[in-house]
Amino acid sequence: MGRKAHVHRVTDETDIYVEVDIDGAGNVEIDTPLKFLNHMLYTFGRYASLDLKVYARGDLNHHIVEDTGITLGMALDKALGERTGIKRFGSAIVPMDDALVIVSLDLKRRIYYTINLGLEGYIEDVYSGDLIHFLRSLASNTVMTLHVHELAGFDGHHKIEAVFKGLGMAFREASRLVV
Repeated sequence: MGRKAHVHRVTDETDIYVEVDIDGAGNVEIDTPLKFLNHMLYTFGRYASLDLKVYARGDLNHHIVEDTGITLGMALDKALGERTGIKRFGSAIVPMDDALVIVSLDLKRRIYYTINLGLEGYIEDVYSGDLIHFLRSLASNTVMTLHVHELAGFDGHHKIEAVFKGLGMAFREASRLVV
């Protein structure tokens, strides 16, 4: 059976489809209208070493980003199942040029998040506030605790890319079976 799931979420504002295989090999296919979101989702999937497919369309960029976080979280929650036999905790400290970010998570079905990133304006074609919404939506719908903290940095692109790499690494570690 494996730890696989797919979720197709359609609202008045968005049409999002996510397919995930936690025990995959890092095969990633991303199709959203936002190039930076595509880049970050690809980065997460590769660093988590999971197979990930995301298709997203919608009326506004904000809705696309936030609803993709919701739908990805729902798919990860479904794929994790009862969460028995997993390591549970995962953390990563990721440097990327000027940026240094720590990401730490707990997959034991407790929703909590703190996200401390000094971001302003747009990062490529995505508003930085929407990326914070993505992380909150992902944590809430994966039903996990997520802490993201900027330790250093000035370039928003580098900070967020370090976050998504760290998120992938921490998720891979926490979801690992240790039976």
